[in-house]
Amino acid sequence: MLVSVLASGSKGNSTLIKTKEYNLLIDAGMTTKYLENALRKHEMLLSEIDYIFITHTHSDHVNALKTLTKRYNPTIVMSSSMLEDLKYLKDYENIEIINDTLNIGNILIEVIPTSHDTNDSNGYVITKDNKSIVYITDTGYIHQKHFPKLTNKSIYIFESNFDPEMLSYGKYPRRLQRRILSPTGHLSNQDSASYLSRLIGPNTKKIILAHLSQDNNKKEIALETLEKTFKEKDINFTNILIAEQDNVTELIEI
Repeated sequence: MLVSVLASGSKGNSTLIKTKEYNLLIDAGMTTKYLENALRKHEMLLSEIDYIFITHTHSDHVNALKTLTKRYNPTIVMSSSMLEDLKYLKDYENIEIINDTLNIGNILIEVIPTSHDTNDSNGYVITKDNKSIVYITDTGYIHQKHFPKLTNKSIYIFESNFDPEMLSYGKYPRRLQRRILSPTGHLSNQDSASYLSRLIGPNTKKIILAHLSQDNNKKEIALETLEKTFKEKDINFTNILIAEQDNVTELIEI
């Protein structure tokens, strides 16, 4: 498998997972033009996308979906609750409802329920040939009952949304601050570091910190928080990448 984060942040999110047999997107939250340009960097076309997995229906995760389903014919994978939110898909025939797991050839996709202020939200674990990608963003917490499915995976694309001090002293009104801090909000840098310190293992090759807030976080703070937590817990791991809003990462081989 190959993976590239095409965009990650409050304005839009999309990640490419490429195998010899299939091309998958997790979310399509940027404009169609942006996604076309992003895929072109990997010598790909939007018409080559076979599946689009939806984490939830906020606009920064589904912005291009309506256009993509009109122009192309990708299989859209989501929960039944998400489909209820996206009325424009009611007549679209190429939809796969996912509850717990889904097999696409020899690719296994497992649903990890997340906690966000929307009708339904999911993360995913995608496994092929004993290599796994964990994709978790837009959640206020992760229930420990899901830890066994998340432990010791190859790559973690993991939310590190905000720095609590920047949020507290920033421009956001208290109502919005409370939403972000709530159990149905987002993971802080400290939350992310704490979870990752418990989840990564000998098989882990890379961590990609994702969905950083443009207003309430900085790359340097997110990285420093994770590195500090790892040092405190005697974890020797340095292969960490910060996903950005408008920069496409390289194709990372798992």
